Amino acid sequence: MTDPSPVAVNDSFEPMVDLSAARRVAESCAAEWGLELGPPFALSNASFVAPVGEDRVIKVPWGGDDESLHEGDALRRWAGRGAVRLLRQSGTALLEERAVPGDDLSSLPDDAATAIAIDLALMLWMPATKPFRPVGPEVSRWLDQAEGEGSKLIPLARSLFGEVGGGADWLVHGDFHHHNILRAGERFLAIDPKPYLADREYDVPSFLWNPLDNHFDNPAQTERRIDAFVAAGLDEFRIRAWTVIRGAYLRTDPQYVEPLRALVA
Repeated sequence: MTDPSPVAVNDSFEPMVDLSAARRVAESCAAEWGLELGPPFALSNASFVAPVGEDRVIKVPWGGDDESLHEGDALRRWAGRGAVRLLRQSGTALLEERAVPGDDLSSLPDDAATAIAIDLALMLWMPATKPFRPVGPEVSRWLDQAEGEGSKLIPLARSLFGEVGGGADWLVHGDFHHHNILRAGERFLAIDPKPYLADREYDVPSFLWNPLDNHFDNPAQTERRIDAFVAAGLDEFRIRAWTVIRGAYLRTDPQYVEPLRALVA
């Protein structure tokens, strides 16, 4: 259910959760591995993430973040193809390649950013089974939670989920958007996966309503992006359906309701 956070510096930023235990794990692993842990990156909402030297980072998720359970498994599976490399793991602590210089897709013209994202996605999406988990049961739980919080799109989302839900053939990134695609030298790499087994189209919604200054009020831009993913081999209806389904629990502000409905009108 994770929603995006930008990569930016803000000394007054406070994480959404208590990361003190994650920090202690990172410090312990850094000492065990003979590495010097730098100050944490700003705006890491649900993980403690800090550099070790110029080309590596240590990441330890918050203890309640079960969406990141198989991040290490996914990074091993991708082996640097489309995502940063996993260099070492101890329990929940991951030593990862650092994307340098690290600027993200939000600085690029929209068509260029979309083309790069699709190229990466086609590398990341691959048939898989265990240890990865089907996302369907999680989506049902997230919809239940959003219904209790008053989401207006739940009836439509449940109907669409009944049509497209249950696909579990592909390993997906799970939090695929502009701020999780960073420049690494002359190429771009994905970071911060929340890997599940799902339809490939499950990954598209978070890209459609990002970057963070995108209020989903530009239908022409949204349609161009959808067309680009369809041209790459994805199913248009499933993209639209998953955008409404995921929007029902990730984009619940009133401004999103009608633009989301319009996608399947």
